[in-house]
Amino acid sequence: MKYIWSFESYEEEKEANNSIALHLLSSTTLLCAYFIVSQYVYGFDLVTHPTQTLRILLIVEAPVVIGSHSWVRRNPKDCSLLKAAGRGLLSLPIGALLNAFGAIVLGAPIGIKYLARTAYWSLLMSLFTFVPAACVFGSSRIDWQHFVACDKPTEITDYMIYFPAYGAVVGAWVGAWPMPLDWERPWQEWPICVTYGSVAGYLVGLLASSVCILLYVKRPTHTKSD
Repeated sequence: MKYIWSFESYEEEKEANNSIALHLLSSTTLLCAYFIVSQYVYGFDLVTHPTQTLRILLIVEAPVVIGSHSWVRRNPKDCSLLKAAGRGLLSLPIGALLNAFGAIVLGAPIGIKYLARTAYWSLLMSLFTFVPAACVFGSSRIDWQHFVACDKPTEITDYMIYFPAYGAVVGAWVGAWPMPLDWERPWQEWPICVTYGSVAGYLVGLLASSVCILLYVKRPTHTKSD
């Protein structure tokens, strides 16, 4: 028995390259949406104009996330690009409702003042979590069970979907910690610090996903040799 280092196959290497390129595109678009479109073009930032900034992030990032994840969908022979994109669009409001419900249960403020903020934040969180999974997994119950149960990733697609989504959720949870403190800072308002946390967690998840994908395809394979 001899051990060699190699890529599993050409298709696996191609899938890994596509996934990393997708992560790079998503992160670049998100950063450009905030620093260039929101701050430079319109003069908005998350602290002074949270609703407008969240809307800009959603409008700019949504086509990229839906389009890119639809491109790397599973079973492309049985599912067209338009069908995968349609699944992503449909999952956006559904995921937003679940995120809004979870946020309110955990203490997010309710009222007319926060209605638009909560709606746009929930849509952005849905874009980070549910939409990629819907575009790639479709209606596969097994894939969704593994995703929701936080099972260990077993292939490239799992790393691509799981890490950014989990990162966004954990980041939002960490970002919510300063909200109840009596520092009286403007960024403690809902959902400013939570959005900072979720975006940071999402970007860290994209990076971690890319690293894990590289490690996965470069893992040692065992082959028999005379």
